[in-house]
Amino acid sequence: MASSAAPALSAASAAARVEARSAHLLAVGTVRGEHMTIHLSRLEDNAPVRDAEVALVLRGAEHPATALADGGYAVETPDLALPGAAAVRIEVTSSGTRQDLEGTLQPAASPEPAEDKGSSRQLGWWVLNFAVCIGFLWLWQRRKRDAPDEEAS
Repeated sequence: MASSAAPALSAASAAARVEARSAHLLAVGTVRGEHMTIHLSRLEDNAPVRDAEVALVLRGAEHPATALADGGYAVETPDLALPGAAAVRIEVTSSGTRQDLEGTLQPAASPEPAEDKGSSRQLGWWVLNFAVCIGFLWLWQRRKRDAPDEEAS
């Protein structure tokens, strides 16, 4: 069971991420493929910002965001799936005022490669196991050879 949970955990932590700030707002976005979910909150009380007009400016193109039921915002564009870091501006219009939040879209961290099956560490364990087995057999054979003959008594 633990082995099936590990890939799910690493996949969840491997999402590309952006954090953008202004003087009063914080936006945190996570990217999966061509889809970004943005959570927008006020810096002073961490309250979510709802009923705002949100647009994402990425690689020179503006992409309007749609409001989600949980209070977040969603953007879908093929530009999100492009490799590499990118400057991001999130334009938020709420209560008649507009704020621009700027940040950098960081690409997802590549998962660490699994340890090679033929690694020197594994080879060391095999050598140690064989050495212990050979040592045990040698001691057992020696004990058997040095033990007095029970039939002679």
